Amino acid sequence: MFIDQVKIYVKAGDGGNGVCRFRREKYVPRGGPDGGDGGEGGDVILKASTRLSTLIDLQYQQHHVAKSGGDGEGGNRHGRNAPPVVIQVPIGTTAKDHETGELLCDLTEDDEEAIVAHGGNGGRGNSRFASPTNRVPMQHEDGTAGEEHWLLLELKLLADVGLVGFPNAGKSTLISAISSAHPKIADYPFTTIIPNLGVVRYSGGTRSRHGGEGHSYVVADVPGLIEGAHEGKGLGFQFLRHLERTSFLLYLIDISEGALEDPVHSLKTLQSELLLYNPELAEKPCAVAGSKSDVSGDGRLFKRLQAQCRKQKIKLFEISAVTKTGLQPLIKYLGEQVAMNKTARCATRS
Repeated sequence: MFIDQVKIYVKAGDGGNGVCRFRREKYVPRGGPDGGDGGEGGDVILKASTRLSTLIDLQYQQHHVAKSGGDGEGGNRHGRNAPPVVIQVPIGTTAKDHETGELLCDLTEDDEEAIVAHGGNGGRGNSRFASPTNRVPMQHEDGTAGEEHWLLLELKLLADVGLVGFPNAGKSTLISAISSAHPKIADYPFTTIIPNLGVVRYSGGTRSRHGGEGHSYVVADVPGLIEGAHEGKGLGFQFLRHLERTSFLLYLIDISEGALEDPVHSLKTLQSELLLYNPELAEKPCAVAGSKSDVSGDGRLFKRLQAQCRKQKIKLFEISAVTKTGLQPLIKYLGEQVAMNKTARCATRS
């Protein structure tokens, strides 16, 4: 089962209390204060791992509480520091405070960690308050409370290219044709009900040291959109978050004779739905692919789509994932766009 959103409760450990003690030992008159400090409470940590691909484990274990620090003891003995609680999550997970919406962390690398609830500090024992004018201190401090939150964890897949289209536009067939992914394919709407990832390898003129092709990128196939998705129709917007990390979008438009929608209307509807979900997503660089060209008949629908893409100055490809017609130019173009975007991001950071 693919679970990409869960709500969990985290509570860091409280700090241990400092104590009030005095040294009482034979032959040691007026031994003085020796109350130790309390230990630190345990943190709650999120850690990204490549071994996980879904948040399903956290759906069934929602409460995560760290232990409190130990109290101080006589003889200036420090209380025990509590160990942290480490929660394993898939790479691409974000954590937000459920009440405020504040983004606490975004884990995009393997073994990357973030503290989402800090443990409390241990209190000071009475030996800390000794001074020339206060030789018998009676004061000591209690430990502070650890942080606690309800967190909203969301998994956003890490992909370079996102496929956007209506149900049965051919997205799953395309990703299976250009990569080694094997999504479910059938002739009814909403065959894809979970996101799928595929790694596309293409010839870019250089080879790796192992002899294989040196260029690749990741394509994400999300469940199809329909008009009114922003109102909850179909599967709604629940999977569009997986397109937020992509650098390029490919609109897949059905141009076959049996297409249920006009291709121009389909393209405008998809663009409108993305805009209503997230304006930044709608502004991403994009291209359009007219799918199912092997059954396009006289090509009338493709010509209508071609005229619209010229008007919007969007690159258009005519493809058939079944016969593999037009796939190589599309694969190379997408790879070039991904490489350009990565170069631009690196230049911006530097």
